[in-house]
Amino acid sequence: MNKIYNPAQNTWSEILKRPTKTVDDIESTVKEIFKEVQKKGDEAILKYTSIFDGTALATFEVTTAEISEAQALVSEELKSAIQLAKSNIEKFHAVQKTSKIEIETTEGVNCWQEKRPIQKIGLYIPGGTAPLFSTVLMLAVPANIAGCNEIVLCSPPDKNGKINPAILYAANLCGVTKILKIGGIQAIAGMTFGTESIPKVYKIFGPGNQFVTVAKQLATQFGVAIDMPAGPSELLIVADNTAVPAFIASDLLSQAEHGTDSQVILVSTSKELIDEVEKEIELQLDVLPRKAIAEKATANSKLIFVENDKIALELIDEYGPEHFIICTKDEDFYVNNIGNAGSVFIGNYTPESAGDYASGTNHTLPTNGYAKNYSGVNLDSFTKSMTFQKISEKGIKNIGKAIEIMAEAEGLQAHKNAVTLRLESLK
Repeated sequence: MNKIYNPAQNTWSEILKRPTKTVDDIESTVKEIFKEVQKKGDEAILKYTSIFDGTALATFEVTTAEISEAQALVSEELKSAIQLAKSNIEKFHAVQKTSKIEIETTEGVNCWQEKRPIQKIGLYIPGGTAPLFSTVLMLAVPANIAGCNEIVLCSPPDKNGKINPAILYAANLCGVTKILKIGGIQAIAGMTFGTESIPKVYKIFGPGNQFVTVAKQLATQFGVAIDMPAGPSELLIVADNTAVPAFIASDLLSQAEHGTDSQVILVSTSKELIDEVEKEIELQLDVLPRKAIAEKATANSKLIFVENDKIALELIDEYGPEHFIICTKDEDFYVNNIGNAGSVFIGNYTPESAGDYASGTNHTLPTNGYAKNYSGVNLDSFTKSMTFQKISEKGIKNIGKAIEIMAEAEGLQAHKNAVTLRLESLK
């Protein structure tokens, strides 16, 4: 890993650069596939599934028999773990429900706000070398709590045309209404336009590689909302000499093993800790099954020494990490002052993997600096707020004159007339 000591502030943007391709590098590929799916539907989906996933499918939808088969393949131990995680995720997201908000702004003018579920949502679940069945829980559980009617899940098939059994088990457990064996750009395009087999949805959720991320962003040009531009995983840890080097190294590697384009960063006020963490990384890396992936990711990563907590916080806020771990003596300083982070983990015994799986918080989080302006997925992600108002005769008398004056000042005579007619009818 790259060690950096006391970097000048004017170098931070270069030091903290993510190891990702620019949109320009991959946008042309995404646009080409989108156009073909829009024009040819399932025919295009089949073509790209064959090219990218190496399998020729007769049908996309997962059958009841396949779900039953998958359930038999998942161990009872894993089923219990998934059920525990589901329970905690349900508890945390259920308390996020808010009731109707109502107020009489002026006598006779009643205004209120209610939340309604997004009716049709699409979930993208990565497969490949790390099939993220945990993401099914993170997305389908709050979707059900919110009351979404249609929950479509797309996940890439393996060479045998199968989806990982744990993904199917979790999807069935969490009430997904349709499961489709489709991955990558073509899955996002299918949910954007709708095809013979894929329903068109109103909002798409879920992480993916950089191609999926750009595809989701392109989907917004066709009237489909997305949760966020969630790309390669990242983690930043701030730690001092009260931290346990082995714990810090394990957390850095837990994110580095996600993919070669993942990024992990340690910011510390202790040079000794940095050296100890570096040694621990080498020791732990050697025994990882995904060593090759983690090794490439750590090449993009940094060990940064700064003089004090104030400088550290400024640097961290500039980065805006997806995951932020605090292992310092004065943890309250960071907890109370951090402005940009997707999810925060506090103390030596709060690994980031707890949030990935079973503590209850959501692991679908903004990456690539989007923590500066996006929230992670939460219950509100699956709803939209609607406002209502009802005005009585007394109410229109109380605010009518102000509306007339303002409408006339803006040159909108019909707006004024809509009020004037009502006021005159009450004389």
